[in-house]
Amino acid sequence: MRQPLRRIASVMLLAAESGVLACSAAAQQVPPQLQAPAGEQLILQVHAKGDQIYTCKADGTQFQWALKAPDAQLFDMDGKPFGKHFAGPAWEASDGSRVTGKAVANAPSPDPDSIPWLLVNIVSHEGNGVLARATSIQRLNTKGGKAPASGCDAALAGQELRVPYTADYLFYAPN
Repeated sequence: MRQPLRRIASVMLLAAESGVLACSAAAQQVPPQLQAPAGEQLILQVHAKGDQIYTCKADGTQFQWALKAPDAQLFDMDGKPFGKHFAGPAWEASDGSRVTGKAVANAPSPDPDSIPWLLVNIVSHEGNGVLARATSIQRLNTKGGKAPASGCDAALAGQELRVPYTADYLFYAPN
């Protein structure tokens, strides 16, 4: 009887250690400059699907695509509508709570054709819903959304271009 229990315990310990290693490996994939601040914990993760909107602007004698705003729908981890992400940058939950943030760090996406990953500090709150406690946000797992390197010239000055993207937004709050 003791032997089977010992084997079960060993298997459970191995599974637990594997889980810890998997979690550690996942955490290591986020660049150090994008780690959530010490003393904060993950409170919410949503998936965004939408567009990054760019405007063709002159920069001296050069023209380039400049970010105007994101325009994305947010979905919870079950794929149900959660809210929206828009100019500010701002995130609004279906319950009416809203946060506005300011990017404080970035790192290139592992996908070279995608917008960078970000760490955002929340600078303002509205409402008392699910986002009311949030203090920082990570933008990770981006796909697409990057402005074209060319195609913006005097003939297109002032024109907008929408580039589809997806990303995961992770919201953190104090422990």
